[in-house]
Amino acid sequence: MGKTKSIFTIIAILSLLLLAACGNNKSGEVEKEKGTNSNAAGKNYTVEHAMGKTTIKGTPKRVVILTNEGTEALLALGIKPVGAVQSWTGNPWYDHIKDKMKNVKVVGTEDQVNVEAIAKLHPDLIIGNKMRQEKIYDQLSAIAPTVFAETLRGDWKENFSLYAKAVNQEAKGKEVIQQFNQRIADIKKKLGDKTNMKVSLLRFMSGDVRIYHKDTFAGVILDQLGFARAKGQDADDFAERNLTKERIPAMDGDILFYFTYDTGDGGASSLEKEYINDPLFKNLKVAKAGNVHKVNDVIWNTAGGVIAANLMLDDIEKIFLHK
Repeated sequence: MGKTKSIFTIIAILSLLLLAACGNNKSGEVEKEKGTNSNAAGKNYTVEHAMGKTTIKGTPKRVVILTNEGTEALLALGIKPVGAVQSWTGNPWYDHIKDKMKNVKVVGTEDQVNVEAIAKLHPDLIIGNKMRQEKIYDQLSAIAPTVFAETLRGDWKENFSLYAKAVNQEAKGKEVIQQFNQRIADIKKKLGDKTNMKVSLLRFMSGDVRIYHKDTFAGVILDQLGFARAKGQDADDFAERNLTKERIPAMDGDILFYFTYDTGDGGASSLEKEYINDPLFKNLKVAKAGNVHKVNDVIWNTAGGVIAANLMLDDIEKIFLHK
């Protein structure tokens, strides 16, 4: 009888140990599942944007960005996106950001987004732009919380502030803007009366020549530095487009910057040479004074983000202060 009791006792102890082991294993699996959810930590927050309001769970870890200037914003905030639209020029990224974009997946272009490619990346936040991608907002929102900026023109800081809020990095965002504003103030002080020079901005594209006004990436930065603008260019709108050679006199100023958007077909570069070498252009006061400067289209216009803005300030310093 004593032996039988001992056997039952041993069986009971072994059963309890087995149940405990199973319980520990089950608990471990639950913890592992929780660990895979990048949004498990952190509080929910709501972002108001061009398409309404979006609630984001925790701090996003896998962000897809659908504008070039937005890509620069994320990089400046210390965030490498898991997916991004291809740069307008470059293979696939602009030269000035390519070292920071290694292993980032291409998800189409700003005006032709690849929704399938985005879904495969399992993002926890998508950032886009109403001006570019309004038609696919609902599709994107079905994949992950989606935040859209309103437009792409003018001051990069407006969109940047929205992006910083969307990725839960408002404090860092304010710091980046404060540093840029301080740099503007410092350069403006060094420039002194040089800002009295009337600046002309010109862009060559395939089949199109434009004079850029103040509501442009470069125009806003020049305005922040306090530069005067050439006659007819001191307007708070975008640009005068499709200029014929008869409008070459309108390009004159004390100093002229021009940039060429060349996609590889040679059309824009050919147009640039045609206009720059035209007798009417050579007869401009600014050309005779030797104050015509070709600058990088990506930096002065196309990229449109905070990194490019700082590189444009580098150019201003070199041209005006380090001659």
